[in-house]
Amino acid sequence: MPSALHRDRGPLDDRQLATQVLAGDPRAEREFYDRHVDKVYRLAHRLAGDPALAQDYTQETFVRAFDRLGQFRGDAALSTWICSIAVSVSLNGLKSLGTRRKRETALDNAPEIAITRRESNPDLKERLWAAIDALPDGYRTVFVMHDVEGYTHEEIGTALEIQPGTSKAQLFRARGKLREALKDFEGEWT
Repeated sequence: MPSALHRDRGPLDDRQLATQVLAGDPRAEREFYDRHVDKVYRLAHRLAGDPALAQDYTQETFVRAFDRLGQFRGDAALSTWICSIAVSVSLNGLKSLGTRRKRETALDNAPEIAITRRESNPDLKERLWAAIDALPDGYRTVFVMHDVEGYTHEEIGTALEIQPGTSKAQLFRARGKLREALKDFEGEWT
């Protein structure tokens, strides 16, 4: 499908795209969705830890984004603006569920999990996600946005309405907590 174009000069910038979406251009609406859906879903999935919840949160993010697009001022990138909506939707959704991301394992694996020996070759990936899940919400959100999704501290600050310095401090603390939680793997995986 062709991307929304502005008089055959190439892809629309954020303001042009927002203006065309607000004007009701279906191609611009599709371009808006296509540009951002993957990043919004990944972020929602990382925060929620559940594909079904991530799909729900992604859908709700776009419903809110289309509804509030008239409020987009262009002070930040459109991707940062929609990211802030995705974070808000995801965190509020998780709070309303009264749950945090949980990893499940089959009951057949229970005896293996109960035995915690270093030589049993623990799954570092599972331990990492469990450690990320255990982080306070602010630390986890900044860690996922910066280290997993690649947002800058300025983008995170804009999206979360915090100072870039606060984002840096939360990332520093999150990494420290993760180092502490995974210290028994130190040296083994380097």
